[in-house]
Amino acid sequence: MSQGPITQFIKHHFRHFNAAALVDAAEAYKAHLDSGGKMLVTLAGAMSTAELGISLAEMIRQDKVHAISCTGANLEEDIFNLVAHDHYVRVPNYRDLTAADEQALLDRHLNRVTDTCIPEMEAMRRIEDAILAEWMRADAAGERYFPHEFFWRILKNKSMEHSYQIDIKDSWMYAAMEKNLPMIVPGWEDSTLGNMYASHVITGEVKNVHTVRTGIEYMIETANWYTEVTKKHSMGFFQIGGGIAGDFPICVVPMLHQDLQREEVPLWGYFCQISDSTTSYGSYSGAVPNEKITWGKLGEKTPKHIIESDASIVAPLIFAMLLDW
Repeated sequence: MSQGPITQFIKHHFRHFNAAALVDAAEAYKAHLDSGGKMLVTLAGAMSTAELGISLAEMIRQDKVHAISCTGANLEEDIFNLVAHDHYVRVPNYRDLTAADEQALLDRHLNRVTDTCIPEMEAMRRIEDAILAEWMRADAAGERYFPHEFFWRILKNKSMEHSYQIDIKDSWMYAAMEKNLPMIVPGWEDSTLGNMYASHVITGEVKNVHTVRTGIEYMIETANWYTEVTKKHSMGFFQIGGGIAGDFPICVVPMLHQDLQREEVPLWGYFCQISDSTTSYGSYSGAVPNEKITWGKLGEKTPKHIIESDASIVAPLIFAMLLDW
């Protein structure tokens, strides 16, 4: 396949330091897929609000991503962007904001993520109405679903379709729903919708707190999924940022080995992390990949890459190379 202009530019100009590390990681990712491997991508930070869906959705459609682990924030913020994109407010001078300026944004119900404000009424509350109906329906029927499955249900029932404000092809959640992509959302409770769910349990609108399935259940599902997939395919680990989105799923391998005694299950077959976290005392996000060897997550010969840079810049460039853009 011929290389697109972005790929050509990167290969010509990105020759040293973090630029070269980006190319090495992308080429190793491609080699992993070409050899029959699969790839788990993890999303930390606010990558959905950074509109990573523009490239990630196409990666999913082209079978270059085979599972996703993300924070509850990234899960919901892709949908926020889908239904409220035109109401977002950009604040390019965010470094100059005073406490009074921040209060003024709050008074307008604008929740700031660096230079981008998410509108509460058009985003959070609009989705709350749609997903509350699904929570209550499942609760009344005695059914239980994972957080991502509830989002898929409101995408499938098209209850918010009239509110879509971006091209649906740029929503990575919509692409994941269409592919029935394996999803892991550890710590979903630490999200806007998680807080809303707790409030509806407190008011009694949702009777059973367990209507939304838990993180422990996600780990059980992850263990079963990893065990089955790696019988035929090497599984890679592409980590965007740090935090629980990456920490949680990478631990499935030592759990399988040490706690379940499934010693035949292979280690992760590729590892890359994009992070701007400084390597320092006790920093997990900033730890070099080799530290994971001692925890039974990666092997001595596992291809390992770390790109110390801004993921909102680096991830779309790597995806562009993998898509031959």
